[in-house]
Amino acid sequence: MTAATAEKTRTTDPGGGRLAEALTGTGTLLRFNLRRDRVRLPVWLLALLLATLGSLSSFADLYGDAEQRQASAATMDTPAGLALSGPREYLTDYNLGSMLSHQMIGFTAVMVALMSVFIVARHTRTEEETGRAELVRSAVVGRHAYLTAALGVAAVANVALALLLAVALGGSGVEGVTWGGSLLYGAAHAAVGLVFAAVAAVTVQITAYSRGASGMALAVLGGAYLLRAAGDVGGGALSWLSPIGWAQRTYPYVHDRWWPLLLSLALLLAVAAAAYALSVRRDVGAGLRPAAPGRPAASRHLTRPLGFALRLHRGLLIGFGVAALLLGASYGSLLSEVESLIEQIGALEEAVEGIGGASLVDSFSAMILTVTATVAAVYAVLAAQRARSEETAGRAEPLLATALSRGRWLGGHLTVALLGGALMLLLSGLGFGVAGAASTGDWALVPRLAGASLAYAPALWVTVGLAAVLFGWAPRWLPLVWAVPVYAFVVGYLGQIFQFPHWTGNVSPFGHVPRLPAEDMDWLPLLALTALAAGLLALGLAGFRHRDLDSK
Repeated sequence: MTAATAEKTRTTDPGGGRLAEALTGTGTLLRFNLRRDRVRLPVWLLALLLATLGSLSSFADLYGDAEQRQASAATMDTPAGLALSGPREYLTDYNLGSMLSHQMIGFTAVMVALMSVFIVARHTRTEEETGRAELVRSAVVGRHAYLTAALGVAAVANVALALLLAVALGGSGVEGVTWGGSLLYGAAHAAVGLVFAAVAAVTVQITAYSRGASGMALAVLGGAYLLRAAGDVGGGALSWLSPIGWAQRTYPYVHDRWWPLLLSLALLLAVAAAAYALSVRRDVGAGLRPAAPGRPAASRHLTRPLGFALRLHRGLLIGFGVAALLLGASYGSLLSEVESLIEQIGALEEAVEGIGGASLVDSFSAMILTVTATVAAVYAVLAAQRARSEETAGRAEPLLATALSRGRWLGGHLTVALLGGALMLLLSGLGFGVAGAASTGDWALVPRLAGASLAYAPALWVTVGLAAVLFGWAPRWLPLVWAVPVYAFVVGYLGQIFQFPHWTGNVSPFGHVPRLPAEDMDWLPLLALTALAAGLLALGLAGFRHRDLDSK
């Protein structure tokens, strides 16, 4: 047996005595990954904990007596209410605890899944894409150490979140929030997070790019959420096909059923086993899906910076475009039931009244457009960060060694981010308008909502401008730009429901956009935001021209 054959045997046969060799170095990598995430993970956990406690406090203030809670339960017992919240069974005993589970698990479980997907992709595929994994694995590191360490970080994060939620909720002293239900509430979120960590562990084996792997995992998450929503509106059968549906059907603070989590455990083990099996069928840095053979000669568009950047962004652009269209359509289908949806729900009713507007549909639409604008901002941030990935992977340096200038190269990526973000806004607005028109019969909604969504373009361009400044002057701090869409969502959407102070909205560029179609158009803030975005982009380009490349 040759040395190469022996090495292959050691790394591809984790059974029996080979398991320890396959996991060699896992503990060291796990500690290193936790150290790298010493800021990211606490931010995630604190944000999820505060959102949960803030919601519970709001429910306690708004629905202090049983009569108010029963009125809310009657309002939520509609197709739109169930699609946005959860299964009807919670409404049978609508105490403050069951209200929290009913209205929050579906939302926070998605956030926990996002956290888990990003953790696994960051510590596996991103490491391979940048070449760091190959360097580390040249030392005494087992074949499965990287994947196991990444899943270990996800497990630590989810277990920590479960404990924080259980202790904080159990000790809150709120009527109906029991310790047993709080333990189950935290465990349900951890179960969803771990399942999607395993899903990401599979998708990182399929594609050679971290964004593609994350995108595939998020597509699975979107499908799980839609199955949950469709099942809760219908007979419930479709909800049993979704891990989010399993988490909701534990019924914390109502029945406290633990056994649905066994389904999550079984799926977790099966998907994780598949991830390990797939990981030995590819080379480091490669994906199971082979790259499609290109044409013998590049097209004329690929010889230009913008055309080349557009080709690199094509997958992300298409995937987010479809998601934006579907997201808008899902909200648009609720417009015919807006009045019944928010009637007697104090938080939503106060938020909509605060927006104003000639009609309830206009006010509700203005609130929802904040959500779709945030999703478009997520695309813009991802697209703006692509230049950094190209730089650190060493693919930018050969291009910039030619006659291609730094400004034209970075300008191509930023142009795709700017125009692509505006396209996401338009698609979400069109989906919102067409579905809303189909449900209400008012086809004038299509141009109104599409135009209203485009009003957020200048704020989105400011986000891209901030990313450009960080990339040009402090590239290692580029991930900080994620604070813009996260803050915009928390303040722009949740802040309306929970009545955040007015000044908090002014901190975000999205807070200066007129709340169309409920408000009149005001061009001055949009022109100011556009000018600010242009200045930030120019500053970012100037910084990139004067700094060294950071190829690794």
